Parts: sequence; structure tokens; C-alpha cells
Amino acid sequence: MIRSDLYINGEWVPTAKRHPVYDPSDNSVITEIAVAGDKEVDAALEAAAAAFPTFAKMPARARGEILRKAFEIMIAEADDLARLVSRENGKVFSDAKGEILYAAEFFRWFSEEAVRVNGEFRHAPSGDKRILVTHQPVGVSLLITPWNFPAAMATRKIGPAVAAGCTVIVKPAMETPLTTLAIADILHRAGLPAGVVNVITPTPAGPAVTRLLEDPRVKNLSFTGSTQVGKLLLKQAADRVIRTSMELGGNAPFIVLDDANIDDAVAGAMLAKLRNGGAACTAANRFYVSKKVAKEFVDKLTEAMSKIKMASGLTEGAQLGASVSIKERDKIADLVDSSVKQGGKVTLGGAKPTGDGAFYPPTVMTVAADNDILKEEIFGPVAVVVTVDSDEEAIRLANDTDYGLISYVYSGALDRAIRVSEAMESGMVAINRGVISDPAAPFGGYKESGLGREGGFDGIHEFLEKKYIGVTI
Repeated sequence: MIRSDLYINGEWVPTAKRHPVYDPSDNSVITEIAVAGDKEVDAALEAAAAAFPTFAKMPARARGEILRKAFEIMIAEADDLARLVSRENGKVFSDAKGEILYAAEFFRWFSEEAVRVNGEFRHAPSGDKRILVTHQPVGVSLLITPWNFPAAMATRKIGPAVAAGCTVIVKPAMETPLTTLAIADILHRAGLPAGVVNVITPTPAGPAVTRLLEDPRVKNLSFTGSTQVGKLLLKQAADRVIRTSMELGGNAPFIVLDDANIDDAVAGAMLAKLRNGGAACTAANRFYVSKKVAKEFVDKLTEAMSKIKMASGLTEGAQLGASVSIKERDKIADLVDSSVKQGGKVTLGGAKPTGDGAFYPPTVMTVAADNDILKEEIFGPVAVVVTVDSDEEAIRLANDTDYGLISYVYSGALDRAIRVSEAMESGMVAINRGVISDPAAPFGGYKESGLGREGGFDGIHEFLEKKYIGVTI
């Protein structure tokens, strides 16, 4: 059953105004979802605020057990959820199934973290008191999630919020709301109390988000999306000094040093570039390859990319699906076309296919270090290669960006790889690996890639306030 109504205070709430959700592989309408107006936005906030005092006092073990149950349901229903993700997002089934399993792990991880929030009890150096440090849930939190990972971005925020004892209002992307609504249904069946998680789908979203951020009951904002929108939200949050965590854009460099195993580097590049069709903030965006191995790398990457089967996400054997929309696909095409006009050379792909659907083929390009495409987050299956003369040049070019989410380094010498990794201005670095995201590790970036961390031990603390209590004994 596809849920298409709002989820407010433990109930499914229909509205007269509906909004279509499309399958980007053929532009067909999957269903129409309820659109939240001011009345529904206010109801969601009222429900979250009313539920918070009681939920904050619920034993951590009880909150953890609910998340554990939700994890078990997600695993049991993984295939159905993956098909839903594939239909509304366009990604192939294998990517969608991988996302569901990854998303479920956030519920399992934070079900365990709920009971492991540490405090402190120690003597003051002056000897006049004891220092107690404890943590309390921050309160009602607004969670805004993007379209590229509709399951994982929801659970990566909902999991720690629930574990911490917060209540939330979730606003998913209008391109992919069905997965979030399905996760709300799973939490409902797992026994989550009414009002703890509320899902709204307003359009346009801006006025509704502003309405929520201006309300004194909202204490926290967690946003994943573009840096441009993140900056606007930070300005709005500043008016009330709302706690914020931001996972924003990326422009990930992928460095191949001259001592790298090229077959391994190509295999890693395929993962780092084509996972989720390239529509990931962690996707390798700029390939800086040593001149000594550049031809071999480009030739082998081109060969590997040429074997990728592009088809509708639920087609058997499909390895690359559609972009989330024609608009997003055309952004990719425009970037490639502009790069070619600046002298970029295409060794594979580089042209929109004919026919229906938001498809763009696997593409490999070689460009000069000043090509404008290197400044953009492509968010598609396009690998852009730049030849470099030295490690120092690779580091300089890799860091020449406003973003700093993740970097990739391939080298045959671990000490050399670590030296380069330490020079990277990014919150995460993958050495000789194409994927390192893990629910047990802190996810986040430097510079304009965001604030705070999600996942790992840090994730739950984005939803907790630290309190110091001084006691004379």
C-alpha cells in the first residue's frame, strides 16, 4: 500500500489539494499526495510540541526498542521499499535496495546509542563543588530531507532524534515523498507514540518552513540539501538562534597518484561516481590523475563505463537509471555541453538519448584544470578527468573549492596516501575505497559543505543539549 496522505499526530490526514509524484523513467504519475497548507503545518507543530514533554521522559531503552522494531520491519520489507524508491527516484533497484539496507542501519545504530549517552560527575579543581554534566533532548526539531536518498536521509535524522527523545516534523522533497511516508508508517507500526514523528508535504515549501522556524516551539533544524538553500535557512534560523545542523553540497576530488593500482582505482571510481547514478553529495566529481598513469586510467575507466546498462530502474540487470526529473537531467547535459565548448574532450557518452525518461548516459571527459565544469556539483554519471604533474598539484587543485565534504585518494603507499589525506580540506577521506559512508561513522564536511555531523557517536548529540549542574556536597 502506498501512503499518500500527511502523517500528523499518529493519523493519516488527507487534504483536498493534491500533488502528483512522477516516475522519472517514463514520466508517468505514480500517485498524488496530500499538500499541507497552513492548517496542517500548524497541526503538525502542535502535535510535536504536545508530545515532547512525555516522550522526552520515556526511558531510553523504550525509545531504543521502538527504533529496533522499525529496523526489523524495514529489513523484512526491504524489497518492497526498494521498488518504491526506484519508482519515485529513478535509481536502479540494486541502488535502491542498498539504500534501504543502509537506511535501516541508522535505526539499528541509534536504537543502541539511545542508552549510551554519557554524562560526567567530577570534583571541581577548587574543591568547592561537584561538576555534573548531563544531556537533555533539545526539543521539537524540523527535519528537511532531499530527493537523492529519500530513505537514508530520513532515517539518518529521525533515528537520532527519536533516540535522544525529540519530537520532529519531517518535510521530504516533493519529488520523493512516498518513501518518507512509508517510513512514517513503519514507525507507526513499530509503536512510536502519536505526535513524535509528523510528515508534511507543503508546496511551495518556503512559506511553510519559514512559518515553522518563526515559531518559538521549534528548537532545532536539521537540513540536507544544496548549499544555496542551506545558507537561506541559516539566515532564517539566526533570527531565533535555532540550533542547526547542515549537510550541504559537495565537489569531491578523486586523486590517483602515480603508484596507484589502476585497476583498483577504476573499480573505486565506478563506485564513487556511479553509486546512485552520481546523484550523491559524496559522488566523485573531479578526477585528478598523475600524468604517468592518466592515459591508462582514462582508457580503463572509459571501457568500464561503456559496459554499464542504462534502463528503467526496475528493469532486470539495469545498472544506471533515470535522473529524478527531466529538469535535473537537463542540468547535467548543460554542464557537459558547456564544458565541451570550453575545450573538454568526451571519450564516452556526452549526449542526451532520445525517447522518454530523464536518462543521461555514462560519460567520461578530459578537461583542463580551469574548465568551469570543475566548479559545479554535477549530480550525474559524468566523470571529469584532469591530468596533474605532482602530488602537490593534485592537492592544490583538489582544495581549490568552496566545498569540503569528502575526498578520495588512491596510492600504493599507505604513508603517502595518509599524507595526502591529511592535506585534504574535507570532513571525510576515503583511501583506496570508493565508498566509506557508514551509520557508525560521523558524516559531514568542512567549509560550505555543512555544519555538524550525522551518524556515529556524534549524530545523537545534534539533538541533545549539554547541561552543567554545580552541586555543593
